[in-house]
Parts: sequence; structure tokens; C-alpha cells
Amino acid sequence: MSKEENSHQQIEPVSSVMKVFAILNALAEKKSSGVTELSQKVMTSKSTVYRFLQTMKMLGVVSQEGEDDRYSLTLKLFETGAKALEHVDLVSLTEPHMTRIGELTKEALHLGIRDHDSIMYIYKVDAQYNLRMQSRIGGRNPLYSTAIGKVLLAERPESYIREIFKGIDFVPSTAKTHRSIESLLVELEEVKKQGFGMDNEEQEEGLRCIAAPIYDRLGNVVAGLSLSFPTLRYTQEKFETYTSLLKEAAAQVSEKLGYVKAA
Repeated sequence: MSKEENSHQQIEPVSSVMKVFAILNALAEKKSSGVTELSQKVMTSKSTVYRFLQTMKMLGVVSQEGEDDRYSLTLKLFETGAKALEHVDLVSLTEPHMTRIGELTKEALHLGIRDHDSIMYIYKVDAQYNLRMQSRIGGRNPLYSTAIGKVLLAERPESYIREIFKGIDFVPSTAKTHRSIESLLVELEEVKKQGFGMDNEEQEEGLRCIAAPIYDRLGNVVAGLSLSFPTLRYTQEKFETYTSLLKEAAAQVSEKLGYVKAA
């Protein structure tokens, strides 16, 4: 089999997914539609359309109007799209700052957001040194052992933080990793006061990380901008310079996102 044939085989559409999107597109054309009308539009049996609609209703994507068997789209897809757009804006706004700081420091930089009980990297700039972090865009790490995770949590209420970690085991990556939510909460108070977070060899031995928070227009921390460097290159002067660069860049991105710092 040729590579081209293999590629075509791999991307063959899944019929059920095609039908779901056909239903969504049909619903987008009118305020509401019934099962019979939808089944005719998407050329699928009424029973199949009904099953799809009930699943989408359960997921909050569509709503059923009373008992008259008519369905309409909710704002769920809009919210999902808005989040994706926000992440695109984040990357496009932050990338020039990350590139500039990377050129100045030659160290690795990451842009991360929260995904449930983890952070997810949505952009990175590799270090110009031979020693590089084992990270990738789309990769995840725990909230409790990363500088980005700490700035994402620091301004949240304690009850909110406890809910996130409910049933979560604190797995130590190194001897310095937090072992409980109690010790993490103590550090988060300090992160909130100082305006930046640190990972002092908690995720990876021999590696330090500093992160600054990025705010949206509502004043919520939506991302963290971090710089990572080996402990062997640490000096107090570098630490202060790196922290200043990150906070300045994060503040400028936050401003572009509509954040206005309270006087």
C-alpha cells in the first residue's frame, strides 16, 4: 500500500461524527427544529437522530423545548469556541514576549493553562543551551509541583482549591514535591503576596522555574508564563532579572486581554 493510500485510509470520515455535525449545522440554521424535520435534512432515520439529540442534550449542547419534541442549540459550543479563541489570542499575544525573553536569557519558556487538576503547555520556547527540558506543547504536569500551577491557583479561594484536589494523590516527582494540600496552601499564600510562583526542583531535580500570572479582562488568572533554568546556573541576580522580565511581560499580555489592575 502506498503512503498516499495509507493516508486516505487513516482519514476516512466516521459516519456517526458526520451525522452529529450535520445535525448541529441544521440546528444552527433555525431557532428550533423537530426530530422529523432534522431527520429529513440530514437524511438519517428519526430514531438515530433522536438518540444523537438525547446524547447532545445530556452534554448540554442542545436543549429540548418543553414536551413538543423541538430542539435548539445552547451556548455550549459558543463557550467552547470562545475558550479556544482565547487560547489562540494568548499564544499570539505572548509569543513575541517569550521570543524576546528567550533571546535575552537563552533559557526555556512556557505558556500554560489549567486543565482540571493539571497544567497544559500551549506554547514553548526552547532553551538555547544543550541542556533542555523534556516538555512539549500539549504536555501536562501537576498543578501542585509547577510554578505555572501555583500562579493559576494562588488567587482562588481555599474551598475552590480543595475541590480541585479532592481525591487527588500528591505524587512526589522529587524529594521537594508537596506531599499534601496543606503544605501547598501555605505556599500559595506566599505566591499571592509576591505575585509570582516558583518550582524549586519540585518537578524535576536540578531544575528551577519561575512563573508570572496572566489575567483576563475579568481579573481571573487564565494562564502562567514561566522560565525554567538549571540550578547550576542560578544566581540571585539572575533570579531577580528573570522574575522582573516575566512579570513585565505577563502584565503587558494581561493588559492586551483587557485587564485593568485595581488602583
